[in-house]
Amino acid sequence: MSPEVHRAAAVGFERAADAYERGRPDFPDDAVAAIASALDLRPGRTVLDLGAGTGKLGRVLAPTGARVVAVEPVAAMRRTMRERAPDIDVLDATAEALPLGPGDADAAVAAQAFHWFDGPRALAELTRVLPADGGLALIWNVRDESTTWVRAITDLIEPYRGDTPSYRSMRWRSAFDATTDWTPPERTSFPYVHVTTRDAAVDRVTSISFIAALDAPERARVADEVRALLPADEEVAFPYRTDLWLSRRR
Repeated sequence: MSPEVHRAAAVGFERAADAYERGRPDFPDDAVAAIASALDLRPGRTVLDLGAGTGKLGRVLAPTGARVVAVEPVAAMRRTMRERAPDIDVLDATAEALPLGPGDADAAVAAQAFHWFDGPRALAELTRVLPADGGLALIWNVRDESTTWVRAITDLIEPYRGDTPSYRSMRWRSAFDATTDWTPPERTSFPYVHVTTRDAAVDRVTSISFIAALDAPERARVADEVRALLPADEEVAFPYRTDLWLSRRR
């Protein structure tokens, strides 16, 4: 595993790729449309999907006709992505060391991922690879903790986080503050409710990197506690806020 990959991601996502695919939500249509418009995704264009995971964002961008090139360092995630999206090109690489040359892509996206990167190095690579007008879209589905049971799940899992990076910390933004090559990212937020099952909602939580990296007995205990916190109905409406950040090369 590349040294750029945090241990929680290397271990947790390798172990939980299938649960990630079952439990993680897609992205709201309005947010996907905003990405496609901002990055001018269409036939003849190439977009990099950085830290692509199982390809959840790449799959919904593919209908634009743009070529999607997924960059994913975790083998189990790549394997699941290839099974689910065989038409997407998949590279075993990291955002900090792209096996591409200048002009090989027109734009880039990162879904649930940029906070994992060494931000300055990733932006330097994108500056090298993308054209002068290249765009970058960063998107995260953020659990809506105004819902009582969602807040209880966060309270349950956060003691396990340790030094695992997070979107909510906003530390990832410092990479943009430190560069003159990219515009400050601008945010648009979208309400989103993922209608899923209780089992898939448990998968959603246990696929979180630092939970998936726990030993089996502790992971099972957390899964049981998550299930007890969920609404009793078999169908679960899991609330999110989807944050989309757009930046462009200067």
